[in-house]
Amino acid sequence: MNTSTGSKHRIVVGVTGGIAAYKAVQLVRLLVKDGHEVHVVPTEDALRFVGAPTWEAISRHPVTTSVHDDVAQVRHVALGQQADLVVVAPATANTLAKMAAGLSGDLLGTTLLATAAPVLVAPAMHTEMWLHAATQANIATLRARGVHLIGPDSGQLTGQDSGPGRMSEPEAIHAEVGRLLAARRDLAGVRIVVSAGGTREPIDPVRFIGNRSSGRQGVAIARAAAERGADVTLVAAHVDEGVLAEVPAHIRMAHAGTAAELGARMTELAPEADVVIMTAAVADYRVANAAEHKLAKEDGAPTIELVENADILAGLVAARRPGQLIAGFAAEMPTETETVIERGVRKRRRKGADLLAVNEVGWQAGFERPDNAVAIIGPDDSVVAEARGSKREVADALLDAVLRLRG
Repeated sequence: MNTSTGSKHRIVVGVTGGIAAYKAVQLVRLLVKDGHEVHVVPTEDALRFVGAPTWEAISRHPVTTSVHDDVAQVRHVALGQQADLVVVAPATANTLAKMAAGLSGDLLGTTLLATAAPVLVAPAMHTEMWLHAATQANIATLRARGVHLIGPDSGQLTGQDSGPGRMSEPEAIHAEVGRLLAARRDLAGVRIVVSAGGTREPIDPVRFIGNRSSGRQGVAIARAAAERGADVTLVAAHVDEGVLAEVPAHIRMAHAGTAAELGARMTELAPEADVVIMTAAVADYRVANAAEHKLAKEDGAPTIELVENADILAGLVAARRPGQLIAGFAAEMPTETETVIERGVRKRRRKGADLLAVNEVGWQAGFERPDNAVAIIGPDDSVVAEARGSKREVADALLDAVLRLRG
């Protein structure tokens, strides 16, 4: 399979310290033969298996492992920023753990943190290492962030061992590269504003009314849109610790604390957007008169008066310019008289959004989880798509629905 997809792409191939590194030489050769610009970023351990002269000869580019080389060009960031795709083959157990933790102690680590391009990993390790609970947890984390996985295959490993853990063959990885490159630029030139997280409405300087939103779904949408070529701005309310670390540097960021602040940021940014996606969980109510000082327990239980916050999604719909598409999210629970879908249809009509992604929530569903399940309601009140899986998979399903509606 030719992975050129009619154009030349910039591909970074990360090579880590496993015996399967020798297979990556053939992968790089295939990608260069397709006409791609290929930059090899090995780890120090990888160079113990295949030396830098080989990588430089095959890729036709200089090779280094250090963030201190070519500092004037800021290469430790530029490689990731400019990549159309990053492939890590082989990806050792150690590398997967570093990726999951966001460690960036070498050029490959900084490249992976700086990129918004799709990332494809080809694990290679002994069977026991692959099946270890820590490795499987790291794989689950990476999948939830949208990292693509190929393999590992089952077969002969180093020595007499045999089982799952063998790196996929270069030809199979090459074919998967072609599929990813062909599928991931369908939002090029589209300007998208996404909100994420939950708002917090102060009761006093230390207490607030909030919700359980982690911000993961909104961040997943922003990352997916950027990977597919969109020009993305992310407006973050309260987002769980570590989630914002997954946002690559070239996604513009704005921050908001309360519903009023979030509404102001979205109102400011929406006019220039082609698509607005309201994923943030906005508090329906705020405290009428937040206390200027911390409420003291000895003063007795306070009476808190709540007032309704403005409906940000409905306001954006009312003010939108011609041709702009607006999508929202609705967290719903079924009642004795209405299903989650019926409640979503009623909410979409009331707010006027073009698309409304409805997910069922409860004590053990919807929030603070790596997965999600949504039904996407279209402008005719029909369910135009359903998605269940990682929040990245839900993000891509919503973006696919956006593309279909935009024609």
